[in-house]
Amino acid sequence: MIPPYDETYLSGAQRSLARMLDFAVYELHWELGPFFDLFLSTSLADLFGSGDPHILAGMSGVELAYLVLEEAGIPEERGEIRFPMNRSEEYWTGWALAWYQWRSGLPFADIVRAVPIEEIRAMYHSFHEMDLRQFEDRMNELMQAATPSS
Repeated sequence: MIPPYDETYLSGAQRSLARMLDFAVYELHWELGPFFDLFLSTSLADLFGSGDPHILAGMSGVELAYLVLEEAGIPEERGEIRFPMNRSEEYWTGWALAWYQWRSGLPFADIVRAVPIEEIRAMYHSFHEMDLRQFEDRMNELMQAATPSS
């Protein structure tokens, strides 16, 4: 599969999606699944997945989280932003998911339809210290199991 955007954007995209999920869960107090569903319901998920430079390189994960809420029509008062030193399971989830989406070229909605975001987060303990290609292999197995060939 041909990646949807140039590799030079990938590390920034990973950080942005990672920080968006971490910020949404720990600062905005959303549950991971409902917030990611909100992300999918906006135009932002498709723009991100297709490599829109305004989304990938033009904003931080915090800005992206606020934009998700804004596009969904959910008012959120902006407070002080903290930058944690530790990386949460949600951070890893976004980081690994951005990688997988880039490598597979699949829309986020298709990925999480086959492998729910909570299941991806649960992979943290097994895969967070491994090379991402091992995570990719496991995701490919799960995707194939969820979408059998006709």
